[in-house]
Amino acid sequence: MFLVMGVTGKVGGATATHLLTQGKKVRALVRDRAKAASWTDQGVELVEGDWNDAASIERALKDVDGAFVMLPPIWAPSPDFREAKGVIANYVEALTKAPVPRVVALSSMGANRASGMGLITALSLLEHGFRDLKLPIAYARAGGFFENFLYGLHTAQGGTLPVFYNPTNRKSTMVATNDIGSEIATLLSGPAWSGHRIIELGSMVSADEVAAQLGEVMKLDVKAVAVPRAGWPGAFEQFGIPKGGSGPAEAMYDAVNAGGMDLGIEGTEHLPGATSARDVFAAAQKATAA
Repeated sequence: MFLVMGVTGKVGGATATHLLTQGKKVRALVRDRAKAASWTDQGVELVEGDWNDAASIERALKDVDGAFVMLPPIWAPSPDFREAKGVIANYVEALTKAPVPRVVALSSMGANRASGMGLITALSLLEHGFRDLKLPIAYARAGGFFENFLYGLHTAQGGTLPVFYNPTNRKSTMVATNDIGSEIATLLSGPAWSGHRIIELGSMVSADEVAAQLGEVMKLDVKAVAVPRAGWPGAFEQFGIPKGGSGPAEAMYDAVNAGGMDLGIEGTEHLPGATSARDVFAAAQKATAA
């Protein structure tokens, strides 16, 4: 039995799917059983609770062979990242009281930096918060998700894909969430390890390459166009970030554009992506048409 946090999200869902495909039993901690009903139909054991409650996490960890943990995605966090700090403290308390044979934590490229990474700072805090846990822990430092470009299936009809990557031909680490879930499932169910390890997940890809692959799927000539820096706050508002709350997201992309998510950090392992942006766009287009 493996605990999967965030099962209703992309990475948690992909992890659960891969584990189920392997014939493994899966448990998920959920706040709303109704929203996770489809997982019950697939045999997933649901435990009601919240990652803001250490007792809930401890209950979900009982008798599992391994656990996948992650932070809730918050695009407009408090300046001191207190939301992430609270969840991290709950994980540490729960894992101390209910230690498990292995843990895989979703992190991010750039989490090796303690500051200057904007939103990714939360993942740096996660890695730092877990450092004293005497458990086998693997940190899956993922690149930027190809799924974050899916808006392009709607906005690129005119031939342009607006992006925060500048210059658009500069490569940074990117990956499909299905590949992340596949590796996490493999880590949870595969050979045991000792101590803490870090795996960089993804391949170096540019926004220009993503736009070209989007164009292949849409059968259009699509070009990536960098959103002017001064226009970032307004653009982030269109993505749902509250007015005045886009500072951490802006800092993250500034860091990405400065090379903060490049592969090759010393002391890490690396697993390249097997799924292309083209694959992600094609699958989403097919799902929409179905």
